Order: sequence, then structure tokens, then C-alpha cells
Amino acid sequence: MIAGLLVAGAAFVSYQALVEAYGPGPPYYSRTTNMDKWSDPLPEIVIADVIALAIAAALVRTGVRRLGKTD
Repeated sequence: MIAGLLVAGAAFVSYQALVEAYGPGPPYYSRTTNMDKWSDPLPEIVIADVIALAIAAALVRTGVRRLGKTD
């Protein structure tokens, strides 16, 4: 359950960051000021999502091992 919440949280944060970065209207951010300082958030989002998925996979794997253990 914790792994599912982790993945859902990461997906929500990623979605919000993408909407903020590539939101409606030209140009990105729906603003024309400070466009020279704009940077693409996609690499950071992908790294954060990969880390969250790895942690979730480790949690699921640990949970499956504990459930399969019969002592």
C-alpha cells in the first residue's frame, strides 16, 4: 500500500510540474518575462520518477518476501 501511495504521489508531483512548465498559452509558463532563465524540468522529473519507482519496487519485493516466508 505504501508503494502504491509513493507511485501515486510521484505521478501527481510530476503531472503538476509538467502542467506548470508547459501550461496553456504561449510561450511556456504562460509568461513572456524571464524566458531566458527558463529550463526544461523534464530531466529532473524523470530522475525523481525513476527513484520513486525503484523505492516502490523494493518495498513490493520486501513485502512479497515477507508474505512468502513461512516460519
